[in-house]
Amino acid sequence: MDPRKEPTVSANRLAALCEAAGTKFLLALFVDLNGKPCAKLVPVEAVDEFATDGVGFAGYAVGAMGQEPKDPDLIAIPDLDSFTPVPFVKEGLAIVHCDPHVLGKPWPFAPRNILKALVQQAADAGFEAWVGAEVEYFLLKRNATGELVPADDDDTAAQPCYDARAVTRMYDHLAAISVAMNQLGWGNYANDHEDGSGQFEQNFKFAEALTTADRVITLRYLLSVLAAERGMIATFMPKPYANKTGSGLHLHLSLTSGGAPVFPVDDAAEDPTGLGLSDTACAFVAGILEHASALQAVIAPTVNSYKRTSATTTASGASWAPRSPTWGGNDRTHYIRIPDKQRLELRGGDGSANPYLAIAGALAAGLDGVKRSADPGALGSGPGGSLPLTLLHAVEALEADPVVTAMLDAVLGEWPDAGLPSVATYFAQLKREEFFAWHAHVSSWEHDRYLTAF
Repeated sequence: MDPRKEPTVSANRLAALCEAAGTKFLLALFVDLNGKPCAKLVPVEAVDEFATDGVGFAGYAVGAMGQEPKDPDLIAIPDLDSFTPVPFVKEGLAIVHCDPHVLGKPWPFAPRNILKALVQQAADAGFEAWVGAEVEYFLLKRNATGELVPADDDDTAAQPCYDARAVTRMYDHLAAISVAMNQLGWGNYANDHEDGSGQFEQNFKFAEALTTADRVITLRYLLSVLAAERGMIATFMPKPYANKTGSGLHLHLSLTSGGAPVFPVDDAAEDPTGLGLSDTACAFVAGILEHASALQAVIAPTVNSYKRTSATTTASGASWAPRSPTWGGNDRTHYIRIPDKQRLELRGGDGSANPYLAIAGALAAGLDGVKRSADPGALGSGPGGSLPLTLLHAVEALEADPVVTAMLDAVLGEWPDAGLPSVATYFAQLKREEFFAWHAHVSSWEHDRYLTAF
């Protein structure tokens, strides 16, 4: 920033936030389309320049951000509402989530910008979007032979879910994360051992859509860093073991209008489902169900994702992952579960999902259903068929779905004359290349099956 300029209101505000929190350095953070967290470490002495002008990145070096080496810098513009002190990671450190811009305009390939556009579309339709997220993950380590095993040597039970002893053995890690979340005001309310050996979940209260997406990214960062300090690997890989339950990213979605809940209805005569749901809630469910196959490319975006949704069983006896787009009441076998009349739970997403894109996709699909007053059908039903069997099938469904592709292109309209490719086309090609890179790999399964078979 020009030293002759006076600090802006934003600069003064960020300086005050840093002073109050004792912050010495800021992580200027954003994610690419794959969900990779990218950041620069900004000293508090540069806070005026950061708040006023942002901080620059070579976009092609970032990863999946729709840039080539010749392109102008991505400028990460801080969202001061996301200021998050994390002294439990490093004393004096804070995170600020940023919106990538290029040449002064929001960059259309930036996931946070896409979600902000969908939140605005919801507002234009008269709604505020609220989201809760269940972050599941495994705590692993490498043994003497390099094999990935649960970090807890005693975590070997066939059905370890909710085991009090396993939770107690991981007390130090779970408690540190819980304390961190509560210091940040997130409202951690439960921490448990999940269905796979080494698998855990730590819950926090729902919030506005953008806030929850930021918190998922922050929590993944905290889990990874704090686990590493204890010699563990925190992984959000959907299916690290073929015979164990995979990790989901279940999203709890609700709408308000003018602050009043939209989903519940009190008059039983207006609710043929018996679940206390309004017509708007049912239409929102219908929209998600109708776009489920395309949505899977966004909420289950890796090759490994389809080892989870295609699993028939696990060591515990259940995969807990939906295989077809159906809906029901408080029933965890469905793609959409209705735990109560205030919200719906979308269970198709997994730990590899980019939370900005996952929430944006769910909003786009649900709002399309509301716009058309779509009918979800009877409880337990759906539009028919199964969810995509592989990432390639999901990509093909995405390319054929105008609602989900429009969601990915939600910011592209701000660049009408730039000749930029469709974000949806770019994302689909990115995922298609990922599938064929995996397909080209010769695995031990193939050696075992074919080496002497002929």
